[in-house]
Amino acid sequence: MNSIGTLNEGPLHASLKEHYAEPGDRLEVPLEGRRIDLVRGELLIEIQTQGVSSIRRKLAQLAASREVRLVLPIAVRTWIVRHGPSGEVLGRRRSPKRRGLAHAFAELVSVPRLFREPGFSCEVLLTDQEEVRRHEPGRARRRKGWVIVERRLLEVGQRWLIETPADLLAILPEGLPRPFTSGDLARELGVPRWLAQKVAYTLREAGALETHGRGRAGWRYSAA
Repeated sequence: MNSIGTLNEGPLHASLKEHYAEPGDRLEVPLEGRRIDLVRGELLIEIQTQGVSSIRRKLAQLAASREVRLVLPIAVRTWIVRHGPSGEVLGRRRSPKRRGLAHAFAELVSVPRLFREPGFSCEVLLTDQEEVRRHEPGRARRRKGWVIVERRLLEVGQRWLIETPADLLAILPEGLPRPFTSGDLARELGVPRWLAQKVAYTLREAGALETHGRGRAGWRYSAA
């Protein structure tokens, strides 16, 4: 395996690339004016820690003629480390926020129709991460001057590989009524309705769900 290149990437991206790479993979491969994180035979692999919308065009262009996989990490548990202005560690605590597979759709909602492309796949990684914050008064007013300077990978847990639109249906809970609304989905998944709406929209645009009209509770969906 080639050595892991950094190319000004953050520690989270670098660690994910190292974790995901297999013997024989090529790393940071230039291709048609782009740089690909990992190349595994004919498969092009792009790791995106956030902001999938920023590489939507790149993914679409690649998937039109090649096999491409988006690797998307979701922080299920996060530990927050606070550093003082001179770098000293002031404390470490676990964030009360927990996330799951459904939170991947906050990003996947940017690329729903890519799942219709035969060459496109996505692997969601549920991870534990560490978030490093530094105190810089005058910045990040919402966090009282605490600025996020980097994220670090602690552990990779469950992995979910999505290769066809039908694979997306695995996100739907067993107890969901048929047809269902985004409100039903939010309740069964235990997530806010805005997130359930993103799940439903992504599955619909990917071709995994069909609609059955709109009632007072919103659109009604069932598996296509």
